[in-house]
Amino acid sequence: MEIHATSKFIKHHHRWSLFNIGVVTMTAKQRSIEESRKDFDSYFKRVFNGFLSLVKGMWLTINIFSSPSRVITSEYPENRDTLKMHDRFRGQVIMPHNEEGDHNCTGCTLCEKACPNGTISILQTISPKSGKKVLGKFIYRFSQCTLCNLCIEACPFDAIFMGQEFEEAKTSRDDLVFVLNKREGKS
Repeated sequence: MEIHATSKFIKHHHRWSLFNIGVVTMTAKQRSIEESRKDFDSYFKRVFNGFLSLVKGMWLTINIFSSPSRVITSEYPENRDTLKMHDRFRGQVIMPHNEEGDHNCTGCTLCEKACPNGTISILQTISPKSGKKVLGKFIYRFSQCTLCNLCIEACPFDAIFMGQEFEEAKTSRDDLVFVLNKREGKS
């Protein structure tokens, strides 16, 4: 009895599977015709878009070439003295001094606390005149600096800024350690 039921199921299932394959084959043919039309249309769209982007690029190049007042490329090695970086450029941290050699840093250590990787170390000393803590050394390690600008934002006295220098290659890491509160800036 079980064998007979199984054979009926196989025959029944076989008929339906043949019917389903025939339906799928017809729709596959229809789909292949529609897809070939779409592929044909998309091919010409891609060719047209490629040609259009080429024309746009050439138009931009011709416009820039025909207006020499707008400088796009600067002659870097020759104009080192006059070259100015953008205001948003982040170079190494600097501490400006006035003519007498004074600066605005009070040694509050807010920049040292804001630095995420310990680039800044502030050594405080006690003033013999007032007996209060004052700035002894402001040590800045440029080799560890990520130029994140957090120390500049943390400074309440605007004592430090991001510099505009970009040629900072050195042969030794010791050359990248600066004492910023000294007027010459080198340790």
